[in-house]
Amino acid sequence: MTPNAPIPQIPAPPSPLRGVIFKCCSVVVFTLMATLIKATSESGLGVPPGQQVFFRSFFAIPVILIWIGWRRELAVGLRTHRPIGHFYRGLVGTAAMGLGFWALSLLPLPEVTAIGYAAPLLTVIFAAMFLNEEVRLFRMGMVALGLMGVVIVLSPRLSTGTDMSYKETLGAVVTLAGASCTAMAMIFVRKLVQEERTSAIVFWFSVTSTLLSLLTLPFGWVMPDAKTAVLLVTIGLLGGLGQILLTSAYRYADASLVAPFEYVSMLLAIVIGWTIFSEAPTATMLAGAALIMAAGILIIWRERQLGLERSRQRKAMTPQG
Repeated sequence: MTPNAPIPQIPAPPSPLRGVIFKCCSVVVFTLMATLIKATSESGLGVPPGQQVFFRSFFAIPVILIWIGWRRELAVGLRTHRPIGHFYRGLVGTAAMGLGFWALSLLPLPEVTAIGYAAPLLTVIFAAMFLNEEVRLFRMGMVALGLMGVVIVLSPRLSTGTDMSYKETLGAVVTLAGASCTAMAMIFVRKLVQEERTSAIVFWFSVTSTLLSLLTLPFGWVMPDAKTAVLLVTIGLLGGLGQILLTSAYRYADASLVAPFEYVSMLLAIVIGWTIFSEAPTATMLAGAALIMAAGILIIWRERQLGLERSRQRKAMTPQG
């Protein structure tokens, strides 16, 4: 194998049902993680986002290593030929994580979840800008529809006049910035997956974000009590488990099948926000979220149709023996 050759991936037999189950489980785990992040940020100690990122990243590493070892990939699973690519992906991804965690302390959980759905829409735009991907009229129309939904969700938060409105305006800006960083991180991931194993991408991101989060130490970390410490460690364990479940989902089923199940998180966020944080969803938020989800699902559906069409064309061009 040449030094810059792509590291071969280990294929998994298709299992659509298993892929959907893994995806739904990952959504549940990540929503529980977000709940604990919000709980630690709103506790008496007020754990800052940088410290939350550290625990989320550091305690995910053992879970990821156990998973890689269980798959018997330790010998090659962490090998990388793109260390600089991993650093840039980690830099942008860590910013996305920190902004997302900060947003949870400023806005209700369902709103942060809804605005976070803007990330795949922004990825379409960034892919056209930085990867020269062709974006047809249908996808651009759906992106515009989804971003209209984002504006609807944000609209009540973009007013000033009271202390609460300033906090909410900041929360809206922070959440949208986090979604933008998430979209940029996905652009780096698209480049990395061409040469790197998924296990290496997941592992080195956790290492990079752990180290970068330590740079926030001078900005006011707190000494957690026993209960808060348990919650912070659990955040990291859930983050590692969620990443494994998500990766497994895409190993067993096509992205076009499992991706729409991401929107189960909205239902979970509404239930958790209502029951735990007393956050009642507004009609405006629900209307905007519906537009964002509709746009996302239509983009996925369209991409699946185009994929099937390309597959039929390849088969038609293949000589029959």
